[in-house]
Parts: sequence; structure tokens; C-alpha cells
Amino acid sequence: MLIRHLSYFVTLAEEKHFARAAEICNVTQPTLSAAIRKLEEHLKVTLIVRGHRFMGLTRDGERVLEWGRQILLDYDSLRNDLNDSHGSLSGTLRLGVIPAAMPSVSLLSERFSDHHPDIVIEITSMTSRAIQHALDTFDIDGGITYLENEPLENVKRISLYQERYVFACRSDHPFADRMSLTWKEAVAEPLCLLSEDMQNRRILNGIATSLGLTIRPSVISNSFLAVCSHLRNGLWCSIVPRTFFRMFGDSSDLVWIELTDPSHTQAVGLVISDRSPQSPMTKALVKALRGVDLGIDSDRRSPAHT
Repeated sequence: MLIRHLSYFVTLAEEKHFARAAEICNVTQPTLSAAIRKLEEHLKVTLIVRGHRFMGLTRDGERVLEWGRQILLDYDSLRNDLNDSHGSLSGTLRLGVIPAAMPSVSLLSERFSDHHPDIVIEITSMTSRAIQHALDTFDIDGGITYLENEPLENVKRISLYQERYVFACRSDHPFADRMSLTWKEAVAEPLCLLSEDMQNRRILNGIATSLGLTIRPSVISNSFLAVCSHLRNGLWCSIVPRTFFRMFGDSSDLVWIELTDPSHTQAVGLVISDRSPQSPMTKALVKALRGVDLGIDSDRRSPAHT
């Protein structure tokens, strides 16, 4: 069995189209089909349901796909490990990041780039559940997500910072001059929040429930850009991670106010697959972040109170 035969099969399984898979593999369609038949002969199983077009994988094909992804990852890791031993680690670091951590992910990128300036960092916005799936299928090298709420399975964790939640509104809002606000006051305002498929929203719901409150936002979205748009409109407020304001610098039209009773924090950090050996890319990421304090929570002043 050749590695390229396995690579062709995995590509076909992911693309679900012979012509597209052949194009990605830079071979003709007959060459791709012949390689997959040789793989089937070697493994003595049928991998794909054949027809005039791609019809899907057999049960054996599904098992080979799972193993194939791991074998290809290990093969790439072997090559990278050999390159790294000669001081030439290269390639792409693939990260899945929850939307709530996007404002702070550049700090992680900065730390990693200091150690490996030639490596490309590819960042994809994902829910925590999508991060779990991407780690399980070897589609990412690591994820940035919440560590304690709905913890992921079969992962190693590295804490990066403690997130806290603040009330956000426009600077002409009646609450704008307040130094603090209770959760009861906050949830009574017209809110624009993330949708419930986002763990950030589920955390907020949990806090409110523990206080005997119910959050009923009038606008929901799966994008913080939409939240920002509605904040700037002035008709809506929000409850957001404090790091949300890293994106706006000294912007004077939006302010944040500390939420009290309770003042809630949530651990955010790096998760990687709990497997051995780790890929050179993952090992390089962990090494770059070892002992790091991102210092995100050091500035406790709202733009409204500076």
C-alpha cells in the first residue's frame, strides 16, 4: 500500500466527487480510480459504493477513512519531525477558535510567530462542538475554547486566561456612566446576544438561571459582528466577554460596565488531542505557550471611565 493511494481515497471521501478529488490530487480521474482499486485489493475490502457517480462509502470504507486520516497525519508529522530535527519546521498551524476568543487569539499568534516566523497560522471560527469534531478528525492542530463549561473529551488543556462578562452599550445610554451593574438590571434591557448554538450564550443562560432570571434577547445572531452592529445602532445593549473591546481600541461610542452579583469568570484555553506522540506542530504550539500569561484582564477600566 502506498501513502498516495490512501491520500487519494481520503480526498475522494471528503470531496464526494471523483473529478474534484482527481483535480485536488493533481491526477487524472482514471489514475485516481485505479489507485483506490489497488488500495481495496491490498486491504481485501470494498471501500466505496460504485455507480455512475460517487455513491458513498461502505462500512469498511468508513473505518478505513478514520484510520486513513490518522495515518496521513502521522506520516506528515513524521516528515515534519525529521525537518524539525534539522531546525526547519514548516507548514501550517491550524487552529479552531470559538467566536468569544477571537478578539484575543492574536496574542497567541504573536507568541507562536515569535518562535516560528515561517509557519502560516490558519484560524477558523468554530463552535466548541465543532472544535471537538475537528480534533477527533485531525482537521485542526488545536482549539481555543472554554475549559470548564461543557468540557471537551479526550483532550489536554492549557489555561490561557480568565474571561469575564460585561454589559455593553452605547455611550449615550442611561447606564453609560455607571461603574457597575447587576445581572438583574442587565437582562431587563433590550439585548442583542449570540444564539444558543454558541457556548458563550449557554454560559450566560446558566448564570441567569442560577440567579432566578431569564434572558429574553430581542435580537440573536451567531456573529459578534452583528452584535457590534446592533450596539452601535443604540437601540440594543449586550452582555459580552470583556475581550470584545480589544477589537475597538479607544472607541468612544461604546462602553462596557462591570457586571456584579455575581462577578463571573470563565477559563479559556488551548485544547489539543490527548494522543502520543503529538505532532511536531502541536508540540511547537504547546512549547510556545508554556508558562504564558496573556495578561488580557489587566486593564479593568471601561472607556467611559477613563
